Amino acid sequence: MVKAKIMIVEDEWTVADDIKMFLERLGYTVTSVSSSGEEAIQNAEKDKPDLVLMDIVLEGEMDGIEAASEIRTRFNIPIVYLTAYADDKILERAKITEPSGYIVKPFVNEDLKINIEMALYKDKTEKEGK
Repeated sequence: MVKAKIMIVEDEWTVADDIKMFLERLGYTVTSVSSSGEEAIQNAEKDKPDLVLMDIVLEGEMDGIEAASEIRTRFNIPIVYLTAYADDKILERAKITEPSGYIVKPFVNEDLKINIEMALYKDKTEKEGK
């Protein structure tokens, strides 16, 4: 079975590198690592990942919620948020983007694995019309 292609959007390189190594150990292909929303949109268009893991606080003018909204609208790629922020205002903004998951840092790798599998399954069944 071919594993999915996942894009990581994370401005902390040590965190991004840890996530990348974990995903590769699970057999996923990491298409790119982006540190800004603008870069994430460009990479989503170029790489066509199956899933995006998105931090909310990023480098640049655009935050992760704005980038996720653009990626969902333009490319219909599912988003799982990985963030240290879980206040009500941020949650309300994030909900509008219809994320497939929301994980608060620090997280357990098993939680990340489960969220990825569920998001990919949900996306697949929705695209198949089930």
